[in-house]
Order: sequence, then structure tokens, then C-alpha cells
Amino acid sequence: MLLSAYAQGIFPMGTPEGEMAWFSPDPRGILPLDERFHLPHGLERALRKGRFEVRCNTAFEEVMKGCAEREETWIDEEIVASYTELYRLGFAHSVEAWREGQLVGGLYGVALGGAFFGESMFHRETDASKVALNALVERLRERGFRLLDIQWTTPHLCTFGALEIPRREYLRQLRAALRRDCAFVD
Repeated sequence: MLLSAYAQGIFPMGTPEGEMAWFSPDPRGILPLDERFHLPHGLERALRKGRFEVRCNTAFEEVMKGCAEREETWIDEEIVASYTELYRLGFAHSVEAWREGQLVGGLYGVALGGAFFGESMFHRETDASKVALNALVERLRERGFRLLDIQWTTPHLCTFGALEIPRREYLRQLRAALRRDCAFVD
């Protein structure tokens, strides 16, 4: 059901009341994978320092739990179980930032065709989630992905060049991306 929803431009999210709801916002937030993606200057410095080791898919459930470590979260046990199953099936993925053997940041999402649906990110050290996001964009570019769906824009993601586009345009881009045969991992 989750994969079918993503393919139609719909995603789940828990509500404060503990219920699961489905969303297809208009406008929709995307992060361009072309030259409009912007590296903030502070992140450029952090990348040059090489403080973090980036890994993919080595601690998926830990990343989800890291994303849930906040005062208010929509990531409940049902969400963790559902996305962990998608991970087991090869559709959900994590990009992780490690330092001195410790997971200090990361993100997770779902890959279908040439679309990646970013779900959540977290950090325990400054710049860790930003490093993971940059690594995600590099991976998606290298592997021919065409759409990075971020659902809604935030001031943080706008520093990377996030855009809001009308749902109609989003669905057009989604259909084109889904026709691509891209692999997040080998």
C-alpha cells in the first residue's frame, strides 16, 4: 500500500492524535538535483574537514529511531515497522553520518524508479544531517534519479535550494521519474 501511495504522490504521516493520515500537499516541496541544489558555505567547510564517514543502509532502523528522537514526532512504532519492511524489501534506504564509530546523523526515504521520497532526517552533531543530505543528492545524481521529493519545504531545506511546485507539476515530474530504472544500491 505504501509503494502504491508514493507512486500516486501520496505519503503517510501520523497525526498528534495518534492516527495515520495520508497527504498530497499542494504545493509540493522538492529539492532540485540539478545546478539549483545549493551547498551552504558552512557545509562546504564541514565537507572539506572530512569529520564524518558517510554510509548507506548500515543502520536503517537506528536512523529511523534517531529521526523520532524529538519532542513531537509522527514516527511511531507502526511507521518504524512499515518502513523497516520496505527497507528489507529494498525500497527504503538510509544515508548515515558516522563519527568515531557512532551514528551522529542521517536520513531515510523510499526509492521508486528515478524518484526518492525523503521522509526525515536527524543530527546529534552539527552538520551531520547536512552531510548525509549532500551525500544523498550526490548518490541520486550519479545513479540517474530525477526527483527528490521532500514533501514540504522548511527554512532549513530552502538553504539547499528547495522549491515548492504545484501538485500538477509535481505529479508530471513524478510520472516521468517513475518510468526511469534507477538503483539506489548495487
